[in-house]
Amino acid sequence: MNEPRKRLRIGVGAGMADDRIGPAMPLLESCDIDYLVCECLAERTIARETLSRRHDGAHGYNPMLQERMRAFLPACREKGVRLVSNMGAANPAGAAQAALDIGHDMGWDDLKCAAVVGDDVADRVRQHPELRLMDRDLPLEAILPQLASANAYLGADVVRDALATGAHVVMTGRVADPSLFLGVALHHHHWDYDDLPRLAAGTIMGHLLECSAQITGGYFADPGKKDVPRLAELAYPFADLYSDGELYIGKLSGSGGRLDRMTCAEQALYEIHDPRAYVTPDCVLNLDGLHFEEQNADRVAVRGIHAAPRTDSYKVVVGYFDGWIGTGEVAYAGVNAIARARLAADTVKERFRLDGGVASEIQVDLIGISSLHGDHAQALASHPYEVRLRVAARCPDRKSAHLLGDHVRQLNMQGPYGAGGPVNLGAKEVIAVDSLLIPRDWVSPEVITLGARP
Repeated sequence: MNEPRKRLRIGVGAGMADDRIGPAMPLLESCDIDYLVCECLAERTIARETLSRRHDGAHGYNPMLQERMRAFLPACREKGVRLVSNMGAANPAGAAQAALDIGHDMGWDDLKCAAVVGDDVADRVRQHPELRLMDRDLPLEAILPQLASANAYLGADVVRDALATGAHVVMTGRVADPSLFLGVALHHHHWDYDDLPRLAAGTIMGHLLECSAQITGGYFADPGKKDVPRLAELAYPFADLYSDGELYIGKLSGSGGRLDRMTCAEQALYEIHDPRAYVTPDCVLNLDGLHFEEQNADRVAVRGIHAAPRTDSYKVVVGYFDGWIGTGEVAYAGVNAIARARLAADTVKERFRLDGGVASEIQVDLIGISSLHGDHAQALASHPYEVRLRVAARCPDRKSAHLLGDHVRQLNMQGPYGAGGPVNLGAKEVIAVDSLLIPRDWVSPEVITLGARP
């Protein structure tokens, strides 16, 4: 006799580092979810948190971790929901310890946490300056002196292994976005890596959910073209994934936002280079044949997904220091506003040069007119009555970056007339990112468990 199908229900708790907390609470309290997954890492996030950890070894994880844990843990405990997140960033063990401490403070004495470590491969790649950067097509050696971080995109297997410890909370560093969700499915349904149809289902599930409210209308909304009801009340999505690979994406009945074929199709193509070969650490996803069937206003079936076996390499995101950017802004209004803004920009650039400022690039933007598409006659022909000028410079040092912003701020009395609210937005150190590939056997991820109180 065939065993009955088993359902897994995964809710989304975050889709970026500083995502909203509120929309996750109805999923925890009213949706009967089994797991809550918070995806919180962008490409530059680990490099940023690596710097944070250098300043204070106890940090290096997501700054909102404590706020999220205080909001989520009581409901997780009450409802029996397990939480998985890459909020660990550059310090997964520290994140897991922080979650454990918060849980204990809230009275969850038998809370168990696990941390996935081993994605940091900076020491390993430093030994191989010949590795090629994928975006710049240069050897790693070209940026090696500026290297800030190097983290491999781990796959779902490490998430599966962490959940197998019985942990209520799992914190990881760099794990591929869809792999966070697939790892839950591997554990819950006991799937194997040779089961490609189910790997495909779990991976597309993760890709559809990873950006939280994007699939429920957030990044989709365009008034008069793609209307989204109650945009201010966007619901976070959840997925029902069955043991045979059948998949549905849903949101709570009657909740804000929109979930249908159009929102799902846009999210499916988001950040996909080749729809027939979307490479993840777990499989190579093929979207050719993917389609969505609307079940009702809040539920969509996902069909027609395929996958090929995973590759023999890991992708590594490399963060490196790439100088400083100094920025200043000022507004002009009234007749001839554009001309005065242009004169102000030319004056700032010349004073910057005269005072010894050094920049490899200076960018002048008339915000709302030329900041995105440059100087187009059609945009300038309307003679706008107000404009905000932004001047930014890429500099090799903090001193030059601050100097550029100072000259914009000093336009208050240094001309042209009518400068409104000139500000020096300060000097920001630039952490650029690139990618490279390394053999899988260069990476040795581990799971660290933090037990309950004796």
